[in-house]
Amino acid sequence: MTIPPSASAPARDVGDARLPLRPELADEAPYGAPQLDVPVLLNVNENPYPPSEAVVATIAEHVAAAARGLNRYPDRDFDALRADLAGYLARESGVGLAPEQIWAANGSNEVMLHLLQAFGGPGRTAVSFAPTYSMYPEYARDSHTRWVTGRRQSDFTLDVEHAVETIERERPSVVLLASPNNPTGTALPLETVEAVLDAAARVEVADAPEADGRRAGAVVVVDEAYAEFRRPGTPSALELLAGHPHLAVSRTMSKAFAAAGLRLGYLAASRALVDALRVVRLPYHLSAVTQAAARGALAHRDELLGQVQTLRAERDDLVAWLRAVRHRGEALQVAESDANFVLFGTFADRHAVWRGLLDRGVLIRETGPDGWLRVSVGTPSETAAFRDALTDVLAELED
Repeated sequence: MTIPPSASAPARDVGDARLPLRPELADEAPYGAPQLDVPVLLNVNENPYPPSEAVVATIAEHVAAAARGLNRYPDRDFDALRADLAGYLARESGVGLAPEQIWAANGSNEVMLHLLQAFGGPGRTAVSFAPTYSMYPEYARDSHTRWVTGRRQSDFTLDVEHAVETIERERPSVVLLASPNNPTGTALPLETVEAVLDAAARVEVADAPEADGRRAGAVVVVDEAYAEFRRPGTPSALELLAGHPHLAVSRTMSKAFAAAGLRLGYLAASRALVDALRVVRLPYHLSAVTQAAARGALAHRDELLGQVQTLRAERDDLVAWLRAVRHRGEALQVAESDANFVLFGTFADRHAVWRGLLDRGVLIRETGPDGWLRVSVGTPSETAAFRDALTDVLAELED
């Protein structure tokens, strides 16, 4: 819920200083998955394959060219990068977009924050459906937006009737949907997204501008950070953009492009929606080096997407293996995944399983509903290490 502004924020001890921290931040801790030095890192859904020497060489060439002009501010609207991203989406999803329909920022986290800054805020509400990405409520908090979560079904799909009822009741200005969903890997059918879009269009945001006698409806954001890993035949919400000016589809270069260290997220939307984000962005928010490195990586899109095919196959093999594992006489539950990770369980003491894996040099993520764990898809050798470690841990827990 929205926390009203306080005339006198409580101070917080930080060493010898007492800082006037915002009240709603007083007991908060910074977001972050554990970063531990272990042999097998399968906890943050990274692409396990580093860029090839050819990709590195192209990025280096682009960055060197940008470095020669670092005395100047970068292209504020990064027109060339937007054109490259539009071209990539046309190739990947078959949806033609103008460069002006693309927006980018320092990771999809900043893209999401821009969306909440533009369309959320005091007196407004954002809605999503749990379990889902744990950063969403933090974007709402940081933009003073009231946060409401509905529920997903037991198989982690979205109950359309419940979603529509939640939107009608809460009257949000922003609806956040992840597809594939993190941490479950669940993709949304386009029919479900369309039902949410229709319900969001019927919302009249109380303080929004009027047109034709009614106020604007809610913005629907479909977060497709893992979209490239979806199984064949699974559509992208990009296909709905032409008929829905309040839809934004977010992507990232962190996963499929093996560029988590680059920090480049982007979205596709109507020109009007993108122009609204230009109002809240900081000046020159994308450095010349970031723009150059991203364009260098995009030049190798075919090579990098070929790598995605390998990871899809590894994921499907991992799902099949996990479903054959038995613990305390029962087969493990494994969520259907269209991402580069797998959610599996359930365990009476999931922390004991997580700790046992860590003791054997394998780091996965203790996240999602109680009893579940999430493992990223790694290289064949990393996946083999995870399988061996999990087999040992579960045998130990049986004793």
